[in-house]
Amino acid sequence: MIELCDIHYAYRDETGQPRPVLNGISMRIEPGESLAIMGANGSGKSTLVKCCNGLLLPGRGQVRVEGLDTADARQLPAIRRLIGMIFQNPDNQIVSTTVEREIAFGLENLGVPVDEMHARVDAMLRQFDLEPYRLKSPHYLSGGEKQRLALAAVLAMQPRYLILDEPTSLLDPQHRRQIIDLLGLLRQQQEVACVLVTQFADEALAAQRLAVLAGGRLFLEGEPPEIFSRVEELLAVGLEPPLPFFLDHLLQS
Repeated sequence: MIELCDIHYAYRDETGQPRPVLNGISMRIEPGESLAIMGANGSGKSTLVKCCNGLLLPGRGQVRVEGLDTADARQLPAIRRLIGMIFQNPDNQIVSTTVEREIAFGLENLGVPVDEMHARVDAMLRQFDLEPYRLKSPHYLSGGEKQRLALAAVLAMQPRYLILDEPTSLLDPQHRRQIIDLLGLLRQQQEVACVLVTQFADEALAAQRLAVLAGGRLFLEGEPPEIFSRVEELLAVGLEPPLPFFLDHLLQS
């Protein structure tokens, strides 16, 4: 379980003054669950998920991952084995010269035995339809293929939690659908908890639970259909529900 307890975080503006971004968020992320996080720009979504694995440390409050405290630097390596992260732009994560080397990179850092490493790389190439590109440079891949490669490289390390910070925002609708379908299969087949930060309501609708942030606080939380039925509250914080929910609201008004 990932536990966030009364998390506060502030950035410094150009004058050096603190600008609060998270203002007392508490929530739990259960093993194997699917959680979507939405919010308008500046609501604190990316800051929140970066606190989950210690990329950022809260100014106040505590984050625990399977009982490990992100504030303890000695525990960060173990925490980052438990949590894999995928960012918006896969180019920012790719570090190797070939596709297979990219998938093997994290495994080498973990000290995975060579035979097991080869087996995991082969499995990820098959699962993510990357076998034809095994020896190609990642930089020749399309945006959707690069994002699949980023997923394969992280999942080869067998994390228990996968956090994705707007991974489809730079993709066309077809590649967006591919990524979301892959995430659904991963949760079913490997019981990996998926935390998806997204700006697309249709992606959030596929999750088990939806958390809406506003002003650095947890504004709404619950099952996506129930949250999306609260149309006026969502519109008040700059979010639009999927069209069927919006039309239903108009018909009932």
